[in-house]
Amino acid sequence: MTNCCNDYNRQAELSRRGFLKGLAAAGAGLAATQLFGETLLQTSYAAPTGGNTLVVLSLRGGIDGLGVVVPHGDPGYYAARPNTAIPAPSTLAANALFGLHPAMAPLLPYWTSGELAAVQAVGMAVPNRSHFSAIEEIEDAHPGSEARVGWVNRMIGAAASHTPLDAVQLGDQILPTALTGPASALAADGLEDLMLPGAKNNPDRIYPSMNAAWSTDTGPLGRSAREAIAVSSGPGAKVNGTAASSASYPTSWPSTELSSALKSAAKIIRADVGCDVVAIDYGGWDMHSGYGTVSSGSMETYVGGFASSLAAFLDDLGPLRSKVTVVTISEFGRRVAENGNRGFDHGWANMMLLAGAGVKGGQYYGNWPGLGPAALIEGDLQVTTDYRNVLGEVITKRFPGRSISEVFPGLSYAPLGLLA
Repeated sequence: MTNCCNDYNRQAELSRRGFLKGLAAAGAGLAATQLFGETLLQTSYAAPTGGNTLVVLSLRGGIDGLGVVVPHGDPGYYAARPNTAIPAPSTLAANALFGLHPAMAPLLPYWTSGELAAVQAVGMAVPNRSHFSAIEEIEDAHPGSEARVGWVNRMIGAAASHTPLDAVQLGDQILPTALTGPASALAADGLEDLMLPGAKNNPDRIYPSMNAAWSTDTGPLGRSAREAIAVSSGPGAKVNGTAASSASYPTSWPSTELSSALKSAAKIIRADVGCDVVAIDYGGWDMHSGYGTVSSGSMETYVGGFASSLAAFLDDLGPLRSKVTVVTISEFGRRVAENGNRGFDHGWANMMLLAGAGVKGGQYYGNWPGLGPAALIEGDLQVTTDYRNVLGEVITKRFPGRSISEVFPGLSYAPLGLLA
């Protein structure tokens, strides 16, 4: 696979801000960030919401939705992809129009049990084929606004009350752009570093002495010290005291980074520290070349790694799946027709997957516009469902009390009936 887009590379290397952009500046809650190579995990905490957690898997680079949720019943699909199309008999969970890529097999049990669903022809209302700009727009989810505040920020901010801290970053001791701003923030290398040195073995000694040392300091250093103590004695201690998972996660490339992030996410969720949102960036989907076929190539490899990692995560959660809803998103889809390198350039409409709590699974959703020449827009699949309506339905059903008009300003909310 060739990652040839300069703006995408720049975004991946310099920004790494994911869905929690601007959270620190808004002082909305507590956030934690952890890097697993090129895979980024971010966690947001706010007031208790009945234990529900939203896991957002951002498939960075623009995943080919037509290669995951395959429109085998539309003859335009095979006409546009003579070398790369998935044969209809190879698709899984097929109905008359759609089927899943065969590498999605690890997730098939969840489709069969009604815990996994797909939406086709979903995306932004206006095409945007620039990685950097599209990621900005997707994450802002507020078309026309110049405010640098993301939709997850607004979701957390819509809670009735907040945790004592503004932001905590895991993975680097230098705060990323996501958490930089007027609010205080704590930076640490990993989950274990959310605890102060020595606090795990001597909490009764460390915390009283630290509180005594910093309780009367009214300056920025004193405030930061008190916040570090609050993190260490609260969520840090609880997460680090949670037992390690016995679930079997894949350990081979390209699954390794996503598996590590999901395993860490499962531990945070099991710790029950009031986690509202886990956002994971998983790249590698910018397949202009090397896409491959049904049995080999980048797409088959990456889809298989994604499916096996997500299946392990859902298995790891066990009964906690009743409180966790997973949704995928990507900045844009790919062109309908393959290019001269037997890959796919940037397109428009895409697919989204939903799994876990509340999902009315085993079904394909969305209004299919078709792949005939008259139905395409500049060679792209049309968007018939605003992606914000998918996210909005999850928030409405799983986080009652959050205002959709506040989280997604200007949205004409039209749920698809995805969740019970």
